[in-house]
Amino acid sequence: MSAETKLYATGHRKNAVARVWLTPGEGRITINKRTIDEYLPSSALQQIVLEPFALTGKLGIFNVDATASGGGKVGQAGAVRHGIARALEQTDETLHTPLRVSGLLTRDPRVKERKKYGRKRARRGFQFSKR
Repeated sequence: MSAETKLYATGHRKNAVARVWLTPGEGRITINKRTIDEYLPSSALQQIVLEPFALTGKLGIFNVDATASGGGKVGQAGAVRHGIARALEQTDETLHTPLRVSGLLTRDPRVKERKKYGRKRARRGFQFSKR
């Protein structure tokens, strides 16, 4: 992989979409033009984003530039993780199996169910009173 090569992938989670670019570098991660510490102050969310690198042993080899939109912070962190995993797969075909086995390449299809009319929430009905 040459020095000016940019790898692109999109990641999805809940209603969040992340566009991820990987470039060879020192391991700098930028999400929406802010560092990962500024954008995701929670260490748990930072661990979610770094999971593909930790699994493949590529931590500190690539710079990540990502734009995340939609959903909340947890969904955006999951979308960035999905995008990083898909971009890492492009660097080396042998990474496909460990990423697939750990579930990082699978798009999590769970999204919030819409509220139905005549109900309090998506499935919750009103309390039944016999008398």
